[in-house]
Amino acid sequence: MSKTPTPSDDSGADENALYIGIDLGTSRSSVSCANGVRKTLESYVGWPKDAVSSKKFNGREIIYGKEAVDNRLSLDLYRPLAAGVIKSEGEGDRNLEAARELIARMVEMCEPGRGESLYGVIGVPSEASINNKQAILDVAKGTLDSVMIVTEPFCVAYGMDRISDVLVVDIGAGTTDLCRMHGTVPAEDDQTTLDIAGDNVDARLLELINKHYPNASVNMTMVKKIKEKFGFVHTAKDKIEVEFPVDGKPTKHDITDQVREACTILVDPIVDAIHKLIASFDPEFQQQLRENIILSGGGGLMDGLNKAIEDKLDRVGGANVTVVEEPMYAGSNGALQLALDMPSSYWQQLK
Repeated sequence: MSKTPTPSDDSGADENALYIGIDLGTSRSSVSCANGVRKTLESYVGWPKDAVSSKKFNGREIIYGKEAVDNRLSLDLYRPLAAGVIKSEGEGDRNLEAARELIARMVEMCEPGRGESLYGVIGVPSEASINNKQAILDVAKGTLDSVMIVTEPFCVAYGMDRISDVLVVDIGAGTTDLCRMHGTVPAEDDQTTLDIAGDNVDARLLELINKHYPNASVNMTMVKKIKEKFGFVHTAKDKIEVEFPVDGKPTKHDITDQVREACTILVDPIVDAIHKLIASFDPEFQQQLRENIILSGGGGLMDGLNKAIEDKLDRVGGANVTVVEEPMYAGSNGALQLALDMPSSYWQQLK
């Protein structure tokens, strides 16, 4: 059972405010609110293309999340976050608008009361630049009254009350973020971001399926759903068979080997990053880190990934790798606890 976040005795909690924790993800975002609401939303925003599609959505001007993905042929669809930060190339202005609407929708899902001040902690990748963080602050204006930007793995560790002698590996769609905790706010050299994550697994799986079954009609959305349902990195007990159209006819395909091979691309980069963070830590405390490695994020749900990482770490001294209790909410729960605990001087007012 996860604990319900509560304010600490010395926090700057405002009784007239609603405190919100947001894990802003490339593919999926989660929100945890002090009023007990917890929701997850796929990080997609869409606008109806024309009058016909507007009628389909009963005049709604913006469509969000899974509904937007499922109706993408009728929408101008945006996934405004890349590698956990707001896209800035090409369609930058529209992506900024989409990011703003995404945050507004997540806060709306918290069902804030009339007149409540909204205090939000937003989790971002470990190595998000100053410009990236400023862009998130900018799009939060008009929705949140005060905000803090913190790193996602730090949120995970804080929410678990594991702020010392632990190494968190947060595996999202756009980035994999690692952070070692030693009883204080992590410094720059305590954190690292890998640009290999869930999206790379999707791309590799699509490539492998197209190579092995060249006549099958498959797209990235189909592949993403397959990974999320069947992703694994160990020896499969059962075959993974799915239907793909071949010349318009639904046909079963065995993709067991392709799923395993695609998912396995995460293992070596994560192992190398863990090893570097441990090897560069104070030698007296390295063993504690080895024994306390935690996986979170959507990738943390991948069957057998923690054991595969453990096996690879045997060559550099061994490790104990576990999966956080609630991978999808660990970041937003921690962000909420931070929001409840932080003194008022830590908040940036958005005007």
